[in-house]
Amino acid sequence: MTTVSEPVALPAPASVLPSGLSAQIKKRLSGTDREFTLEVDFALSPGVTILFGASGAGKTTLLDCLAGLTRPDSGHVAIANQNWFDDRLKINIPTPARRIGYVFQDLALFPHLSVEANVQYGLSRLDTSERAARTDLVLESFRIAHLCGRKPGEISGGERQRVALARALVTDPRLLLLDEPLAGLDAPTKSKIVDDLRTWNSAHVTHDREEVFALGERVLVLENGRMIAQGTPHEVMTAPRLELVAQLAGFENIFDAIVIAAHEDRGTMTCRLSGSHIELETPMVRADIGTMLRIGIRAGDILLATVRPQGISARNLIPGTLVSVEQRDVRVIAKVDCGVEMEIHLTLAARDSLGLEPGGEIWLVLKTHSCHLMAR
Repeated sequence: MTTVSEPVALPAPASVLPSGLSAQIKKRLSGTDREFTLEVDFALSPGVTILFGASGAGKTTLLDCLAGLTRPDSGHVAIANQNWFDDRLKINIPTPARRIGYVFQDLALFPHLSVEANVQYGLSRLDTSERAARTDLVLESFRIAHLCGRKPGEISGGERQRVALARALVTDPRLLLLDEPLAGLDAPTKSKIVDDLRTWNSAHVTHDREEVFALGERVLVLENGRMIAQGTPHEVMTAPRLELVAQLAGFENIFDAIVIAAHEDRGTMTCRLSGSHIELETPMVRADIGTMLRIGIRAGDILLATVRPQGISARNLIPGTLVSVEQRDVRVIAKVDCGVEMEIHLTLAARDSLGLEPGGEIWLVLKTHSCHLMAR
């Protein structure tokens, strides 16, 4: 996990929240190194929302305010037609009365209790038969019924994650808050748990960009305690307008650029990368000639060729020199000097078929719409 990619998700089951969740929160925290203020204002429809931001952006603080574990200095939190917190009306519903499920990053399972006892922990007010029925249902749904007699230390990491999710969902929460419960799991295990979460129509916290697209219906982006972007995962992650969002979304190449020409007839512009002679054709945005912008390009959107390509639709052909080629598992990371250094991701087969060696001449091929423009 990188330090800039730690999404968090806030869920709201559609069957429970006809009016969704709304919050306006201000909370100042004092630490040994700095003062931190969380100041956000949003309204969420029923469904799955991902809270996305770098470490220290305020994601967990926001979750704690929604859960009632941290009291905001001012603002309000409301779910459907019920106020959970309002400083002006002197309302602060205690955590147990909010009917929230919260899965912490460390899962917080009780090591001395069995899987079954962990899941049943929040059902003490129910009679024996209903408690057993709910427990059996959630254990079966999360495929852990066969583990009911074991303790957390006797099962795998993926199984512990399932137990924690089952314990949160068995109480039928109005709001489910998940703080990176799938961190550290392999892709197949995460995929299966994501499918189970979808079945329960709940929310999810993740540190993986792919999970943002798999689970999220809406994304909120936080930076230093403030919301800087929101929208669908596709809107926010594939066409970022802010550099931080581009970094979080996985744009490995980000450059300063200046607009040098506009081509209204074909809906494109020409931008020159600062400190180089490279000119790129990009999608047109509202920017005058001479405007300074930032351009983000994903490493996986760049093609390589050992000779100058002919007869292709891509508008940007850039000559350069291969600086390095490094294999990381089944992916190859290439660095090319073309006046600026660009990172390119390719497969092992592509590397071998091209015979890539450091020092060789190379051509970079970029489609116009692979160049994403952002404000500086």
